[in-house]
Amino acid sequence: MTSNIMDPGLPSDDPARVAGNLEQIIHSDNYRLAHQDLDLLNSSSMRGVRMLLEISKPELYFAEAGITSTIIVFGGARLQEKSAAEASLKEAIRELDADPDSTAWKRKVSRARKMLELSSFYDAAREFAFLASHFGQSGSNSGPCCSSHVIVTGGGPGIMEAANRGAFDAGCRSIGLNIELPNEQNPNPYITPDLCFKFNYFALRKFHFVMRAVGAVLFPGGYGTLDELFELLTLRQVGTQHAMPIVLFGKDYWSRLVDFEFMADSGLIDDEDLQLIQFADTAAEAWDLIRECSSS
Repeated sequence: MTSNIMDPGLPSDDPARVAGNLEQIIHSDNYRLAHQDLDLLNSSSMRGVRMLLEISKPELYFAEAGITSTIIVFGGARLQEKSAAEASLKEAIRELDADPDSTAWKRKVSRARKMLELSSFYDAAREFAFLASHFGQSGSNSGPCCSSHVIVTGGGPGIMEAANRGAFDAGCRSIGLNIELPNEQNPNPYITPDLCFKFNYFALRKFHFVMRAVGAVLFPGGYGTLDELFELLTLRQVGTQHAMPIVLFGKDYWSRLVDFEFMADSGLIDDEDLQLIQFADTAAEAWDLIRECSSS
């Protein structure tokens, strides 16, 4: 006995069931346009697409903004301006006074004193960025100028904030290339709004740091700063990156931190590789080194 496909009791003859099925089709994730499907874009199989987007998005906006050259400023995210460092030290001393035998608070007081000493680098980074923006750029924030020697930082606090702030003080544009971290790092408030980008991939963020750079100034910092320093030096050493000054700000600090002469004496780098590094102790010195090289 064969079934009657025209039987009015079949599901396709039930208007409510058919309408409900159509609703499921229309609202299904699979029915979305591929570029609107966030679950798809965030899947591991789409990693290559996401990487292409992180390369392309800033590039498009930089081209639209007419950015022709940049100056990188790297440095510690933990460095503070003097008033904030003083407040941190006072708080640490207050806690130590309440618990004089605490080894942890003794350590925190010692570190807070060091951070207060290092706060001068915040002011120096702010002054350097002001000079580089004021004399390296032209026009105003609202105009079509300010396209060359644009300060670019990692967009976060500390030295990054100081450099973006210096450009802001000069009435010029600056770039922030922020990164999504497990502990959220919010952008500092001095970046030009349409030139602030968030990255997921460190490698692609580095790409945008160097591709337009005419120079880099590195202030004291932690692992991240050292990572950027040695990457820049390696790119220059092997000839992948075009000639550009790499300025270490604070000769005494850097000479104590890294013994480059020892590396050369040991034969691990050539004597000529030492010429890839220059030192500055004032904002004016750092700007002169960048300016002289970029104008030659």
